[in-house]
Amino acid sequence: MLVSNSNRVARLHYMANGFRVLTPGDHVVCAVTGERIALDMLRYWSVARQEAYADAVAAMQAMGR
Repeated sequence: MLVSNSNRVARLHYMANGFRVLTPGDHVVCAVTGERIALDMLRYWSVARQEAYADAVAAMQAMGR
């Protein structure tokens, strides 16, 4: 049986220069906005907090928390 990763949230380990997929999926959820982020569009994350952000504005808002 082939299991599709579409419409599944991926679990990632964020590192300084990239991320490692721990649980396969096609997207993650922004920690600030709750927006769905396709893995191929993921550009912003926090290594310390291990969370993803939809854009630079969301990343800056997270830094202010």
